[in-house]
Amino acid sequence: MKRLFFAALTVSSLVLPCAAQRKPVLPQIDLPHPYYFREMYLPQLTSGPSSVAWSPDSKELVYSMAGSLWRQKLDSKTTLQLTDGPGYDYQPDWSPDGKSVVYVSYQKDAMELWLLDLATGKTEQLTNGGTVNVEPRWSPDGKRIAYVSTSYNKRFHVFRADVRNGKLENVVRLTGETKSDLPRYYYSAYDMEISPVWTRDGQEILFISNKGHIHGTGGFWRMKAEPGAEAREIHYEETNWKARPDFSPDGSRMVYSSYLGRQWHQLWVMPANGGDAFPISYSDWDDTNVRWSPDGKQLAFVSNEEWNTQIVVKEFEGGSEVPLVIEQRQYIQPRTGISISITDEHGKQQTTRISVTDLNGRFYAPSDACIHADDGYERSSDPFEAHYFYSKQARIDVPAGPLVIDVTKGFENSHLHQLITSKLGNSEKFTLVLKRLDWGRGPGPQWVSGDLHVHMNYGGTYRSDRVNLLEKAEGEGVRIVHNLVVNKEQRFPDIQSAIFGEVIKYFSDSATEVLGQEYHTSYWGHRGILRLKSHLLLPGYAGYPNTAAASLYPMNADVYDMAHAQGALVGAVHPFDTVPDPFSNPPQRITDELPIDVALGKLDYMEIVGFSDHRATAAVWYKLLNLGFRIPAGAGTDATTNYAAPIRGQVGMDRVYVQVPAGPVNLDAWMDSLQKGRAFATNGPLIEFTLGSQRVGDELKFDGPQAAVPFTAKLRSIVPVDHLELVCNGRVVQSFLLDGPKDSADAKGAVPIKESGWCVLRASSDKAEYPVLDNYAYATTSPIYVTIGGKPPWSPEDAKYFSAWIDRVLDITSHYSDWNSPEEKESVLEKLREAKQIFEAMR
Repeated sequence: MKRLFFAALTVSSLVLPCAAQRKPVLPQIDLPHPYYFREMYLPQLTSGPSSVAWSPDSKELVYSMAGSLWRQKLDSKTTLQLTDGPGYDYQPDWSPDGKSVVYVSYQKDAMELWLLDLATGKTEQLTNGGTVNVEPRWSPDGKRIAYVSTSYNKRFHVFRADVRNGKLENVVRLTGETKSDLPRYYYSAYDMEISPVWTRDGQEILFISNKGHIHGTGGFWRMKAEPGAEAREIHYEETNWKARPDFSPDGSRMVYSSYLGRQWHQLWVMPANGGDAFPISYSDWDDTNVRWSPDGKQLAFVSNEEWNTQIVVKEFEGGSEVPLVIEQRQYIQPRTGISISITDEHGKQQTTRISVTDLNGRFYAPSDACIHADDGYERSSDPFEAHYFYSKQARIDVPAGPLVIDVTKGFENSHLHQLITSKLGNSEKFTLVLKRLDWGRGPGPQWVSGDLHVHMNYGGTYRSDRVNLLEKAEGEGVRIVHNLVVNKEQRFPDIQSAIFGEVIKYFSDSATEVLGQEYHTSYWGHRGILRLKSHLLLPGYAGYPNTAAASLYPMNADVYDMAHAQGALVGAVHPFDTVPDPFSNPPQRITDELPIDVALGKLDYMEIVGFSDHRATAAVWYKLLNLGFRIPAGAGTDATTNYAAPIRGQVGMDRVYVQVPAGPVNLDAWMDSLQKGRAFATNGPLIEFTLGSQRVGDELKFDGPQAAVPFTAKLRSIVPVDHLELVCNGRVVQSFLLDGPKDSADAKGAVPIKESGWCVLRASSDKAEYPVLDNYAYATTSPIYVTIGGKPPWSPEDAKYFSAWIDRVLDITSHYSDWNSPEEKESVLEKLREAKQIFEAMR
């Protein structure tokens, strides 16, 4: 029994290291795509205000900012801190009697409701189920609250509770649990209900629900505030998490946020029982989280006009707007100022990614910094996910005591981790010096990094522009940023900035922006289009049910032809979280077009490292390489740079290094080398590989099998890796780190090569390694190709695999009904059959 126990323990440690470590933030919510609701719906840590509520007399505001609640009079420039940890506090609502504030506190891996007594400062926890509870709103009589909770089946539903003596009583769920048959891709099959607000008579609630709709978060619904009451939809438009309606004090109208017909959320007003709405703001930024003052004269809302967030107060009649000015902050506990400066080894200041936390894990940032958060973390070692900002010199108000400073600048400089102690009194200055790794300093060709998949704006908390985008790139040490314009529901947030006649933008001589597009067809798989030269490819997607773009035409193969006509490169982005299994029983639903694209000679690269599982993606890539297809390794983060909680990470978390001649970087040469495969993809480790004196992307030709072909392998990494391996034709032929994890290695030797194929060098860790904000570190070179005796690679099992894959696509696609014409359907099916024949001929 003891032997069996230790055997099981050993196996578990080998196969479960990633799962045992890093997990997503708030995994207790059961929705298919957490990267949307987390940013667009749940409160996030920002240095500026994130939500606001009025005092009953309409003379003060309470709001969340920097993880605390604050109180400020409209005629004052001084704000008073009301809460100060231990977690991060959000979404306050002031009680009608003026005595207390209900709010959300994020701590202990949950979001719970709390109650603050304004007279004493005492706080009481109201919910304690370890779930997510958000958007609390007082009833007009101040006796009850409505709120959203995931306590029932981990989904968003509206609840009601009585508040008595600092406790919740008579908690009931108002909205039902309904599973829809609609084909939702980004949203759960189960209907959800969010953003409740009481009618002014306290008899009903208004909320947002996607009941009966495929896309978005749905329309506006009203119901009696009683369990089981029938709800009625009073208005529909495709809301996107941020509508958050509020009634006028007289109950006749409602104000809310909408992007209808625009690229940004604006303020709209419509009758309380539904009807035709009209906008009351017309800006090129987001106005959200709006609240009507109790006297009916003003609106307070959160704006990102100044890139970060701020509160704006607007007269409803007349429309004048005044930002809430914050010149002085009165803290509960004394604060002191510290200044942090980052330089390189020569004393030149550097923009970097910076994190400052106390020993309890609470984060601090400059008052004007855009704060960003990781999308996962290890619960056993960290109380919160990592937060960070970008700066070269930062001043921060912090409590006295020990602080931890982490500084990162890409993958070519060592990560700095330093403990300091702040003291009350005069401002202290700390200068930290980056140390460059032994990488890329010699003569000859240079490695130039690029992120192939970045979105400047994508419906997030902040508003970004090219300067913001490239400051982040500079802070991450990324030289070339491919800014892919893409739709978010019915809009293209960056379409107005897509000026393709000016492809390259420079900033500080260190970063370059290249405009492109992500073609967003989820049926066939998303595709990145690099360096479009004249125009976007619209509508930008196909296969959207219940729209005029419901047809599966154009398929991606057609889109590639349109892109190539502009001289663009096209690649498969965030390909696979698991390896597709076309032989499964019951049959697996497979519609991804990848093998068809490859067989027809359309694909220019693959994101081997990206917003997907790198090992699963590489496994499919290897099968294609085994059949003689030459596909360079690319990398792209899918970074959403205006998010407070980016989908997977900021610019350059997943990047490709491309080898180009020494000297000033020429974009044409960089793109050409990428297409030729003179590159490696990575989220941290830096690797180099030669085989038979050839570099990656090259081909070795031999008349016959070789007993020993010399190779070199090099590793430099900001984190230790567990594996450094030479892989040929999908098999590990040599491992180098046999004595444990390392962050540096140099190896040389020789390997036998007996058949045509390919070889790559790859490096990886078995678990998450901070500051790499991913489930594990991973890097791979593009292949060096080998041809023996003029024969192509041969792998009948892999040909059978892709033939079966296309059979699944053919079966599902042939039964699809929403085509614009029979000719469209036949055009698509013909390409699928053509690709299948190519793989059949390889068996």
